[in-house]
Amino acid sequence: MSENKILEIRHLSKDFGSHKVLRDIDFLVHPGDVTSIIGASGSGKSTLLRCINLLETPTSGEILFHGENIMACRGGAPAYRAKVGMVFQSFNLFDNMSVLRNCMVGQTKVLKKSKAEAEENAMRYLKKVGMDPYINARPRQLSGGQKQRVAIARALAMDPEVLLFDEPTSALDPEMVGEVLSVMRDLASEGITMLVVTHEMAFARDVSNHVVFMCDGVIGEKGTPADVFEHPSNPRMIEFLSRFRNA
Repeated sequence: MSENKILEIRHLSKDFGSHKVLRDIDFLVHPGDVTSIIGASGSGKSTLLRCINLLETPTSGEILFHGENIMACRGGAPAYRAKVGMVFQSFNLFDNMSVLRNCMVGQTKVLKKSKAEAEENAMRYLKKVGMDPYINARPRQLSGGQKQRVAIARALAMDPEVLLFDEPTSALDPEMVGEVLSVMRDLASEGITMLVVTHEMAFARDVSNHVVFMCDGVIGEKGTPADVFEHPSNPRMIEFLSRFRNA
């Protein structure tokens, strides 16, 4: 399995001026992995995800996609991002486009699919997330949970090899969190490779097969959910878990 990896993060660091946000980050992502990245706010989780998707440029280190450094990826960042999709906490839908058009535009612009092919693909994934009745709606007409399900369909419609989720439930009302987590659980059961920055500890424990705990810009602990949740060795991880268990 060690040879069959999609992403490899090697000694990744990110500075903003004199502030070191990430330091010496190392981990692997294999096909079908669901990796949850957990930790307190400000620990560097979202910055790590943004570096992996080239929304931020790493200060040092390497990110390898199928063994190739993504900074030298043929076709540049757009070609790479077509294979490594991202779902944002703030949805990032196009407000002036319908739900269907939101899920088609990347396919026609980046993947150069025909309008008919893009529409068929978009409808397939909108149906998967239960949003096919809303294809003519604009984002402003949708609830937060509905917007996030459209955002997931849009990412899936690009046929990515990896899906990155940046706190996909943090902007949602509590009653809407479940509907988005249910979609993500279904994707995990289908073998979709996912990296998920999340505060949802039950998801990280029950759905992930790999957990990365970050603190102060470094990886404090990583391993299986059983290792990290049941037998943590890092004092910061133990403290972090106790806060959630007592919440």
